[in-house]
Amino acid sequence: MTQPAPDLTVAIMAGGQSSRMGQDKSFVPFEGRPLIEVVAERVVGLGAELILITNKPADYAYLGLPMYSDIYPNMGPLGGIYTAVTHASHPHTLVVACDMPWLNRDLLGYMIGLRHQADIIVPRWDKFPEPLHAIYGKACLPPIHDQLQTGWLKVVGFYGQVQVQFVDRSEIERFDANGRSFANLNTPEELAKAEGRRMKDEGRGKRHDG
Repeated sequence: MTQPAPDLTVAIMAGGQSSRMGQDKSFVPFEGRPLIEVVAERVVGLGAELILITNKPADYAYLGLPMYSDIYPNMGPLGGIYTAVTHASHPHTLVVACDMPWLNRDLLGYMIGLRHQADIIVPRWDKFPEPLHAIYGKACLPPIHDQLQTGWLKVVGFYGQVQVQFVDRSEIERFDANGRSFANLNTPEELAKAEGRRMKDEGRGKRHDG
């Protein structure tokens, strides 16, 4: 996919407590840059608009992106999705988490191509949906709102009230053979392991070049 989808907003979710990381995950260094910058680079240009959902706008102001704080605070990822879809200028919103550095543009482009087929386009690796790597239509807003009012914060809790199209493993593997797109970094150990793997891969590439 080369042209931005004209009816799509891309929203990066930069919320969460980052308790296991011990610091804000968005700003841990990855590939020599804050993680949020790596994620933004992965998704820039996919849609007509790129926005950031954060309750700490001053920390992210340097990115120059439109920012929105949670409409309903302390409601977890479900509240963040509601905020993103509410503020999106376009009928479809691709929602991604800020701690997923291996987002695959080809897979995302494939999902974007399906956006008119259902209210939600969501990958499912084996039996588990990936709701923070999914596309949501405006029709999702009323059922999410109703669910938030009950205090039930399971992200997929409202899925039964809208049209959902799953992108299953056989489709995903065409673009991402091992499902790495959905891996996130939650702890310093996971970050160190990911960086170690990157350095090892770079070293292998240099040996091949030499």
